[in-house]
Amino acid sequence: MPRSLSNPTVAHQPKPVVKEKDRDPVAAGLRDAAYNRSASHNYFLTDKFEAGVALRGTEVKSIREGKANLKDAYGLLKDGECFLLNAHIGPFSHGNAMNHESLRTRKLLLHKQEVRKLEGMTKQKGFTLIPTRLYFRHGRVKCELALAKGKQEWDKRATERKREGDNEAKAAIARSQRR
Repeated sequence: MPRSLSNPTVAHQPKPVVKEKDRDPVAAGLRDAAYNRSASHNYFLTDKFEAGVALRGTEVKSIREGKANLKDAYGLLKDGECFLLNAHIGPFSHGNAMNHESLRTRKLLLHKQEVRKLEGMTKQKGFTLIPTRLYFRHGRVKCELALAKGKQEWDKRATERKREGDNEAKAAIARSQRR
């Protein structure tokens, strides 16, 4: 008896594989979602810690869109917990009335021994916590916190002179290798 053509069976076709290069580099964790450029200019950065960030859904989507800014942000230790203050995460473009506040205080997720270590270090005069970058790792937003000590104006000039000298030396080496 012939087969019915009204409901033909088709061999199962696999879904097209999404290649790593097709994904957004921020979402894939290949590029930072936000970077605090002024941190290394205004502070001496010593120890760095990776912390998770407690976020709402629209905040994660905004960070993926690149709407995060860490310029004036800093970390605060209070009652054995760590918080991120003044980090600006813009509103989600497709959000509704339940969208998040841009400058709300966000909790940082650290192990207790890391919090204790940070408390001991920040009690020393002049040290503070500065977020240096926001990035994705395995689909989760992470914040890199640096223990920082403020630079004086003359420190900033000395750092700039050293950077210019290094760049000139690299350029001279490159010129000599081309010949």
